[in-house]
Amino acid sequence: MQQRNYQREMDALIASLDARPRLLLHSCCGPCSTAVIERLIGTYKITVFYYNPNIHDEAEYEKRKRNQIDFINQLNDSNIYEDKIEFTEGEYDTESFFKVSAGLEEENEGGARCEKCFRIRLERTAVHAKTHGFDTFATTLTVSPYKNYKLITEIGRGLAFKYQLSYLDTDFKKKDG
Repeated sequence: MQQRNYQREMDALIASLDARPRLLLHSCCGPCSTAVIERLIGTYKITVFYYNPNIHDEAEYEKRKRNQIDFINQLNDSNIYEDKIEFTEGEYDTESFFKVSAGLEEENEGGARCEKCFRIRLERTAVHAKTHGFDTFATTLTVSPYKNYKLITEIGRGLAFKYQLSYLDTDFKKKDG
């Protein structure tokens, strides 16, 4: 009878586990996600969540979605990284955005309408993360020099608490914005 090698069995078990957390990364478009994904790919198993209720008309929405998918496919096909980025899409739901932003149509960039838009996107991302077994969620919105990192982080942290998740509150702007 052959003796069991418990150390070898334990090593095989540990090697089969994926210790990296799964990250659901909200994305508004391919270009905004490029630098963010490249910064996070070694630390997280990333699924891009494309959700943009504020993009209309539908042709523009589809163009941005196609751009996102093309970027992910190019990255996955390049074999630069061992991990493959996954893609999932939220529903195309402009009515939700129109409802929460009603009366704020004349707001400037960075105004009250932006706060509503950040909230709806991040909440939908958090709900998807919670219902699909992700450990952590984040957004590419903070890569833009026109987006309020502190406000986005405040919303993200609040939703993480509400849904018992982790929120990756990183400002992805180059050179601190």
